[in-house]
Amino acid sequence: MRAILAQAERELSLSELPVSEVLPELLAALAQAPQVLLAAPTGAGKSTWLPLQLLQQAQLPGRIIMLEPRRLAARNVAQRLAELLGEQPGGTVGYRMRGENCCGANTRLEVVTEGILTRMLQRDPMLDGVSLVILDEFHERSLQADLALALLLDVQQGLREDLKILLMSATLDNDRLRALLPDAPFIASEGRSFPVTRRFASLNNQLRFEEAVAREVAQLLREETGSLLLFLPGVAEIERVKRELEARVSEDVDLSPLYGALSLDAQRRAILPSPPGRRKVVLATNIAETSLTIEGIRLVVDSALERTAQFEVRSGVTRLQTQRISQASMTQRAGRAGRLEPGICLHLLAQEQALRAAAQSEPEILHSDLAALQMDLLQWGCPDVAQLRWLDMPPPRHLRAARTLLTRLAALDDAGRLTAVGRKMAELGSDPRLCAMLCAAGQNKDAIASAALLVAILEEPPRSGSADLRDALHRPQSSWQRRARQWQQRLNVSGGNVDADLFPALLAAGFADRLAQRRGNSARYQLANGIGAMLDEQDGLSRSEWLIAPSLLQGASAADARILLALPVDIEALRQQCPQLVEQRTDVEWDEEKGTLRAWRREVSGALVLKAQPMSRPEPEVLHAAMLRWIREKGLSVLGWTPEAEQLRLRLHCAAQWLPDEAWPAFDDETLLESLEAWLLPEMDGVRDLKGLQNVNLVSALLHLLTWSQRQRLDTVLPTHYTVPTGSRLPIRYDAEKPPALAVRIQEMFGEASNPAVAEGRIPLVLELLSPAHRPLQITRDLAAFWRGAYPEVQKEMKGRYPKHPWPDDPANALPTRRTKKFSS
Repeated sequence: MRAILAQAERELSLSELPVSEVLPELLAALAQAPQVLLAAPTGAGKSTWLPLQLLQQAQLPGRIIMLEPRRLAARNVAQRLAELLGEQPGGTVGYRMRGENCCGANTRLEVVTEGILTRMLQRDPMLDGVSLVILDEFHERSLQADLALALLLDVQQGLREDLKILLMSATLDNDRLRALLPDAPFIASEGRSFPVTRRFASLNNQLRFEEAVAREVAQLLREETGSLLLFLPGVAEIERVKRELEARVSEDVDLSPLYGALSLDAQRRAILPSPPGRRKVVLATNIAETSLTIEGIRLVVDSALERTAQFEVRSGVTRLQTQRISQASMTQRAGRAGRLEPGICLHLLAQEQALRAAAQSEPEILHSDLAALQMDLLQWGCPDVAQLRWLDMPPPRHLRAARTLLTRLAALDDAGRLTAVGRKMAELGSDPRLCAMLCAAGQNKDAIASAALLVAILEEPPRSGSADLRDALHRPQSSWQRRARQWQQRLNVSGGNVDADLFPALLAAGFADRLAQRRGNSARYQLANGIGAMLDEQDGLSRSEWLIAPSLLQGASAADARILLALPVDIEALRQQCPQLVEQRTDVEWDEEKGTLRAWRREVSGALVLKAQPMSRPEPEVLHAAMLRWIREKGLSVLGWTPEAEQLRLRLHCAAQWLPDEAWPAFDDETLLESLEAWLLPEMDGVRDLKGLQNVNLVSALLHLLTWSQRQRLDTVLPTHYTVPTGSRLPIRYDAEKPPALAVRIQEMFGEASNPAVAEGRIPLVLELLSPAHRPLQITRDLAAFWRGAYPEVQKEMKGRYPKHPWPDDPANALPTRRTKKFSS
């Protein structure tokens, strides 16, 4: 091993590897600390040289696992490391990714992709035989990398004090990492293998984006030698810019797209060196940002844009959003130009805009579908995310949506624990919806073969062309068939025939909320989850009355999601196969003509109505449940809110702010709508129509949410009225944004030396002092200061205007009155 590594060092001169300068420091840190942070610029050798040195010199008894976020990068890194040893992958160095395992009995360094490391941890939390886990390109902050770090820290804390973690990237978010790992040594490798000149130029906004980009690229190719890497936000832009460039570049330039939806073989072809005498332009998404050496590249043009997936909790659909990249990503992209020789990077924006960009990219965990993460955590034995250490805590709203989906997929019970089906889904380790389809196949060989093929197709991004899933199912590609066989092996089943009749029921097991009904004769559909979706008007599928659409994409501006893949279904046959899809429900709705509520018995699948029948006099419990659903749909404004009820809500809002020691219930609209059964339903006895509903005493209803002691304290410390010196009991007006106020005639406050207050004296009332004619005189929150200061001027004016009323010189000690002075005859 040492001889092989020595040969590797001779092939790759240490002078070309800046990371070699910090190797002694890194080895010392790993010997002493459980976690180490390494910031090493692009081209420093941290991915393609350093792991071998750690394998030789770090005195680690076990294997090294290195996580690479992208499949192409993982394979290339493993290939490069193996070549340095004079081997092929599968020997000392191997790699593992979805559907491909190239590791052997002698493998000591495994390069794995995201998800694989999580599966390894779930199967063996001890990570037996592993000494070091390297998380490479950690700046990308992928969901799986964040989860892997949280699980690894948990393993270190409870099971393996000897396990080491090394976080590596060109641009680490040091402040966040140091806050999470305050004792982790931070090591920075200075310099870059070759210098990169960074330029900035704003695009001509008079031109189409693709035309403006193509002009800049063609100009740079004319001025400079070498091949060029062009970063674009997505596939659509790659295709459009490619068409523009075809007419602008010379004949010796090859145009090569590079993006994630391409097959691994097509991606590898894009990064191979150009034939002698030719140059190439690689048009890439951010897949080319990290851990890839594209031969011959010395020029980079960076559009400074990326397309990110933003999960919408309400619809359960992912929206693609084009946005400015972070400064860290700009640094990564520029580094691509300096891998093999001095280079140039042209950023297509003004330098001032680049300086205003976010320092780091937003972590995926903050805007992703968390259903798979939630399942991983439950499988780990962690029902509460707060039990683990996170760089960014998963958003509660996204976690609630994840639990709702998993419950619908029968993966969770009512207590939020994994069911038997959920445990099987977790062991399968894919997207929960796809796992639900595989589990729904049961032990039927034909159903398993059919589900495996469906899952293999849906695991990959949809290809351009028809949205009709039948086209893919009837002409499956070899990669899908290979992946389907792997799924069958995972399920310990072989054989079986793909049966098209089983596809709708299998899809419904994972995508019941994506059942879609056509709206009229258009290509627009209503989905069971309540959102709209659409097909291209020319797509033959648009003639289908019912679809299941497992693959959707929410556009940046369109109201309806775009259907990428769908299967036409016979709704009656599907009802027979999946009776659980249909629910019998009673609904109420407002009848504009009759001005009353009408009750309907409906057969529904989510938001889709299959049948509807009017009801004359439903049972109260059925009617009331339907009314509560109607209120949730329409909002709390349909109830009969009196001023007293509104004030009660405001008092409780103020109580939560001013008396935080008490666990006051939330009274916002969302919480009240969620808890209608707890507070409104007990007051609905005898309610059968809208008039009765609006006559419900909402004060009594809302008080159901308070304990007896909370009611007593609320009335004591935030009373509805205040008794002034004359004995008058006057209402206090509470407000969500302003201090509470009391409107009172000034003479009724005579004898009051200090300003009244609520909330145990913490909040003085705003006194709106009125004239005998109830006109405003003064507003104050300091009555004593008013008596001493502004009162004499008020007294002088009031004596002239209301001579029959008393206006004492010492109002703080005078008798209060509601009446005029008594004059003797």
